Amino acid sequence: MLHLYGIPNCQTVKKARVWLEENGIEYVFHNFKTEAPTTELLQSWLQTTNLESLVNKRGTTWRKLSEDEQAALQNPETAMAVLIANSSVIKRPVAVIPETPLILGFDIDTYTNAFVKL
Repeated sequence: MLHLYGIPNCQTVKKARVWLEENGIEYVFHNFKTEAPTTELLQSWLQTTNLESLVNKRGTTWRKLSEDEQAALQNPETAMAVLIANSSVIKRPVAVIPETPLILGFDIDTYTNAFVKL
């Protein structure tokens, strides 16, 4: 089962959800605003991607972080607390299918290659 993580009002998340629905792909949506990621979940994601890819440094959440928080996001050991407290700094959406690499963000070709077979 596909799990999609993000924020409902994020334009990129909206595009991904519309594409999934238009293509008849079932998924479970996890709203970061009501369901913060856990340390265990984030650690599992870091098994298939790196911290640099997971953190969105182009968004407003990144710009609002203190220099100390931004520095903490450079190290997996110190990043967890910042990511949990500021889940909007995670690149969105995060698409997860068990035993496959994460898909960060939304790209039609990537989604087609990954999910049409579901």
